[in-house]
Amino acid sequence: MARILVVDDEVGIRELLSEILYDEGHTVELAENAAQARAARLRMRPDLVLLDIWMPDTDGVSLLKEWGSQGMLDMPVIMMSGHATIDTAVEATRIGAMDFLEKPITLQRLLKTIEAGLSRGRAPIYSGSSTPAQASMAVPLEDELDPPSALPSVDAQPQAGNGQLGNITLDQPLREARDAFERIYFEYHLVRENHSMTRVSERTGLERTHLYRKLKQLGIESARKRNS
Repeated sequence: MARILVVDDEVGIRELLSEILYDEGHTVELAENAAQARAARLRMRPDLVLLDIWMPDTDGVSLLKEWGSQGMLDMPVIMMSGHATIDTAVEATRIGAMDFLEKPITLQRLLKTIEAGLSRGRAPIYSGSSTPAQASMAVPLEDELDPPSALPSVDAQPQAGNGQLGNITLDQPLREARDAFERIYFEYHLVRENHSMTRVSERTGLERTHLYRKLKQLGIESARKRNS
């Protein structure tokens, strides 16, 4: 699961990408212009950014340059556009963009590019005189912090040998099992936050519009509907 920032001034594109990425298990933040993108970049520290080139206030290439000049281009950025020229795409990659997606974006191309970006973003960065051979032998930081003796054994992990995880039966398609879990998850947070959609949005990491849509999809009544 990754934190992905989607920056596009077209609401339909934002919602479509949000739904696709959410279904893939990612946390998604949406921004409709460069100002919102800057704020989201500082707030959530995304693992990857999908950035539209043509936007009303500041275009995507200029925002990319800005992040690069400020040393904030520490995550993979994938540019998107339906009107950009080859020169624009080349300039974006020269500045620091990882890849370029031409609209309309196919699902397969989108997911493949994001997977490549996240793999690249998670790859360790080596400095100094380390050679590729030495780099391949480096120990991941998490292994240094958590020695094997401190890790829980397989036997200590939660088991679901009876085909049940709480009230959720595991003998059903993945999507239905996930919907059952999400229904419990969101109902829990709604009760916990006294049906405050703002607090639930902050707690779950979902933008409010996407949160309302998700609750509707799961058949959960929000406070707004119950009070209308």
